[in-house]
Amino acid sequence: MQTLEADYLVVGGGAMGMAFTDTLLAETDASVILVDRQHQPGGHWNVAYPFVRLHQPSSFYGVNSRQLGSDTIDATGWNQGLYELATGHEVCAYFDAVMQQQFLASGRVRYFPMCEYTGEGAFRSRVSDQEYRVDARKVVDATYMNVAVPAMRSPPYTVAPSVACVPPNHLPELAADFRRFAVVGAGKTGMDACLFLLRLGIEPERISWVMPRDSWMFNRALIQSGKLFSRSISRGFAAQTAALAEAESLEDALQRVAATGFILRFDPDVWPTMWRCATVTEAELEQLRRIDDVVRLGRVKAISESRMALDQGEVATSSDTLHVDCTADGLARRPAAPVFAAGSITLQAVRTCQQVFSAAFIAHVEAGYDDDTSKNALCQPVPHPDDNVDFLRTNLSDLTAAARWAQDPALQEWLSNARLDGFSSPESAADPAFQEQQLRLQETAMKAAANLQRLLGGAVPAG
Repeated sequence: MQTLEADYLVVGGGAMGMAFTDTLLAETDASVILVDRQHQPGGHWNVAYPFVRLHQPSSFYGVNSRQLGSDTIDATGWNQGLYELATGHEVCAYFDAVMQQQFLASGRVRYFPMCEYTGEGAFRSRVSDQEYRVDARKVVDATYMNVAVPAMRSPPYTVAPSVACVPPNHLPELAADFRRFAVVGAGKTGMDACLFLLRLGIEPERISWVMPRDSWMFNRALIQSGKLFSRSISRGFAAQTAALAEAESLEDALQRVAATGFILRFDPDVWPTMWRCATVTEAELEQLRRIDDVVRLGRVKAISESRMALDQGEVATSSDTLHVDCTADGLARRPAAPVFAAGSITLQAVRTCQQVFSAAFIAHVEAGYDDDTSKNALCQPVPHPDDNVDFLRTNLSDLTAAARWAQDPALQEWLSNARLDGFSSPESAADPAFQEQQLRLQETAMKAAANLQRLLGGAVPAG
């Protein structure tokens, strides 16, 4: 077993591991050994379906030090008028460039791809079986969030051998061979699969969409960044915060926020029960609503050549139907764990569904604060949401964190200059009108936090 030395051992070269390492290199003189199961950085992006795109703007994804994309505003398509959305291939190329041109070029990072972490500071090459032990000051777990995409596992239901059932990775090569399509899953991946088929010109009558739960979705027009959108985004957040401050119940909170346009739903006549941070434009939603054959009978249990069995009944299928499995839990609900502990850092979201921002923020806190108690006070995990109660829980967590961070002027300055923050900038922070708006928003946020605590009544899912 070969022994190596570094200040930090980072386990996982996905988006969170890369964002953490980037900020650590920028703000300290630390050395890093980065171990990853994949052949190149990017984590699940390396095995994602070929038509995948970011749901959030490229302008605040990736690592803090390097721009992703060119801050282009899309001139055509269903994202027209909004910041570009990087493709999966662009994201993989971006992370590879960060590794090659910044991390390795710094001389402070050693990268070990195709390696398996075996615990206690040790790892093993998956191709040579060479074993290593790392003498590091801290081990950083960048795999805890356990992101999974459909290509990484078999469907969680029984599929007869004669049935065509594939992850969305195979959709481009097989789309021309089938008359009908059954998209199984109503999350981000299911939405992407439906939109891909519609974009190809496939008639919506040929598509069935198995939707176990209807979902609330962010309106991407109000999840933008930069000077072009700063005032409208601030007004959007202010409207949502005011709605939460005035709500009288969970249902009332969702109705009030929906009335601001901040969140959307697929069918105005069906009350959504899922909240997973999926993001759409109104143009995309208009396209999705063209699909009439929506199956709301719970989760799929089994697929035979002629029937799909679900929790609450059966529906017909056929041999000329391509079933597209979109059920992987890309945002798994993991138990909250202390981010900082003796000799270890466990990367988690500290702002709702903002993983890369959270990883960079945690690295900044690691670099600039002395003791784990203070660090953990700033980095309270926000477990990924799943249902309607989580809409209140995550908003309360975000409001509480923002109030805590606002007490630290140096931290506020870092946030205003952090590319991954997305919702602030040095220009807006220096604008007196913006500052006044922020003060009013802070007052409303305090009322909203108090009201959310009342509505939750202490029965907050622990995650």
